[in-house]
Formats: sequence, C-alpha cells, structure tokens
Amino acid sequence: MTDLQTRVRPPGSAAPRRAAPALLGYAAVRALGLLGLALWSAAGDKSAHTLLTARWDALWYTRVAELGYGYEVRLPNGDVHSNLAFFPLLPWLERLLHATTPLSYADAGFVVSLLASLAAAWGIFAVADHVYGRRAGVCAVLVWAVLPVGIVQSMAYSESLFTALAAWSLYAVLTGRWVTAGALASLSGLTRPVGLAVVAAVWAAGAASLLRDRAPAPRISIARTRSTAPASGAHSPVHAPGPPPEALAGRERTAVKPRYAPRALAMLLAPLGAAAYVLWVGHRTGRGPLGYLDVQAGWRNGFDGGYAFARFVAGKFTSFPSALAGVGLIVGVALLLWLYAVCVRQGQPLPLLVYGGAVLALALCASSYFGSKPRLLLPAFPLLLPLALALSRLRTSRAALVVGCVATASAVYGAWWLNGSGPP
Repeated sequence: MTDLQTRVRPPGSAAPRRAAPALLGYAAVRALGLLGLALWSAAGDKSAHTLLTARWDALWYTRVAELGYGYEVRLPNGDVHSNLAFFPLLPWLERLLHATTPLSYADAGFVVSLLASLAAAWGIFAVADHVYGRRAGVCAVLVWAVLPVGIVQSMAYSESLFTALAAWSLYAVLTGRWVTAGALASLSGLTRPVGLAVVAAVWAAGAASLLRDRAPAPRISIARTRSTAPASGAHSPVHAPGPPPEALAGRERTAVKPRYAPRALAMLLAPLGAAAYVLWVGHRTGRGPLGYLDVQAGWRNGFDGGYAFARFVAGKFTSFPSALAGVGLIVGVALLLWLYAVCVRQGQPLPLLVYGGAVLALALCASSYFGSKPRLLLPAFPLLLPLALALSRLRTSRAALVVGCVATASAVYGAWWLNGSGPP
C-alpha cells in the first residue's frame, strides 16, 4: 500500500520511554564518532572543536547569526558567494542561544545541532515505529547514526535540524495531526532548500486523503452470520445481528463527517516558510521572485536533471585510478535507486515515498558540489527503512555486532574525512 493506511500500532510511538533504547543507542554511536574525531585530530595537531564548529558552512551560518545577511565573497573567476544562499532558521536559533547563554555563536550552533540530532533520531524512531514496529524503529535510528557521513549530524550544520523537522512533520501526517504537519513543514522550508520535499509530502498526503474521503462509500450488505466451529476446534466469535439497514444508513449519513479544514490548512501552511524567505531574498536583491535562483547561480548551484553530475562521473574514467572512484559513484547511485525501489515494493506510506524520492532527486540532480551529495542525502531516512527492517530480523546479539562494527568504521571514516577534505 502507498497511501496513509498503515498497520495499526499501539498509541505512543512518540513516547520518550518507548523511544529510549533508540535514543541511547544513537547517543552511543555519536559519542563514539566524536571520540574518534577527537583522537584523530589530536594526533594530527588539529582542533576537533574547530572542525565541528568553524569550518565550511558552519562559518557562513555563524556569520549570519552574528552580523546578519549581506556578506558576500567575490571570487577571481567572477562568481559571487552570498550568504543569502543560507536559510535563516539555524542562524536564528544560534543567535537566540547566544543571547540567552554564555555560549559563543559557534558553540551555540554546535549545541543546536546536538539537540536537533537527538530530536531527529526520535522523529525517525517515531515514524519507523508507527509503520513497522518498535524494533524496526530502533534499527532505523541506528542505521541513520552509523552512516559514513554521520559525523555531520554533530556539526554546526543544518542537516540535523532539517531532518528533525522533516521526520516530525511526516509523523504528524501519518498520525493525522495535519496542522502540526503543515507548521513543521513550513519551518523546514526556513531551514534548507530541500524543505520543498517536506512540502511535497504534505501536499501529496493531503490531496490523497481528500480524494479518498470524497470517493463514494462502498455499499454495505448486512447478513446474519451463523456461528460455526472451525475444524481445529477453536471457537469463532458469534456475530450478533446488527441494527436494521435503515438505522445503519442514517448513522452513516450523520456519523462520518470528514474534516477538510485541517488538511487544507496544512497544505496552505506547508510552503509558507520557503516562500517567505525566497520572496524576501528577491526583494533584498531587487531581482524579484527569481532572485534566490540568481544567488544560487553565484555559487554555481542549480537543478539540471543530473546532467552535470553525469558529466562529473564520466570524467572519472579518463585515467585508471580515478576510474575506480567513477565505478564507486555509479554503484552508489544504483544502490540508492535500488533502495528506493525496495521502499516502493514494501509499500511505504505515500508521504514517505514522496519525501524520500524528492530528497533523492534534488540531491542527485543538483548541478554543483558533487562531493557534498552524501551529506545532502543525509535527511533521506525513508531510504534506510529497508535496511532497518533487514537488521531488525537478526538476533539481537548479531544485530549488535553488525551495528558495533559499522559504527566503528563510520567513526574512523568521519575522523579521517573531517581532518582531510571534509564536507564542503
């Protein structure tokens, strides 16, 4: 099934006590990653704190929090890197935390990301628990934690904050909390451009549910059911005669009254955050509604359907050593597409399929920053649910061994990555 009808789960998927094993496991994996980074950085006479809070995009967010918008860098080739490319919710939170605590702007960004990563893990658990059960929910959080680029979840970046808002918005959709879903989708649109994926999920789910409610109800025939004993000897329940058909018809007319307003309001709220910021950038630059696209063009970033990425991969095959990287990229993309196909076959709910597919498409079809694509895919947690289901079917001891080994490898890779090229 690919609509909102999921298997019924006991209430409380979002309860802290129910999510505690997932959150403890997540904290342990992230602590291992930070420990590995600290040891590797110390051996190389570098500061792990600087790597997490004061490099790459973290510097841009900190500058927005401290000085506001308007800063830009003009490169020798004529490109203009403007901080208007960075959405405002993370800098706003950094500024708020800096104003209310002794933390610096950089440390405030680090704390926001740490707290947001826990909220994201909790939201991922809530979604997976609601759809597949508690064990799969725990495994989904652990799989997300041990991703090779999982160290980004602890950086002063916006990925953790966005994933938290997206996961809880999707959970709100799945549980019928439409206004909450729309409000969280709007906040996600103030966090990253990929907030459009959350908007698409809310719209798709809302439209599907409205169409389902408007469809004519199936005719119900009432027949007396005779109690018979199964061959196995088990007793089947006795079906008592129901009310007369005319009474049932009247009840159907009066009892079921679909509430369209919350869904309509959610669909209205969802795009407001992204739209407000994009329109403000257009006003700020004097270039109208398309001003934000001009800002992104200054970073040589856009959406070209994957053409530039395909050329980038093809360019790896010009020499033998780089050809291995090209093969790895092709295998990686094929794996992502296969995971999405598995998500469809396993019948993930429609909002998860729309969200995961949109994040995947936006990441793979961006025209620049090819080294950032693994980081850009970090919020696409629905793609990990097939892996989580497979892990949940293992015995606990074997699953713990697998997670421990992969978490160790992830910690080593993350430490090596940030001490090297790192995420641009």
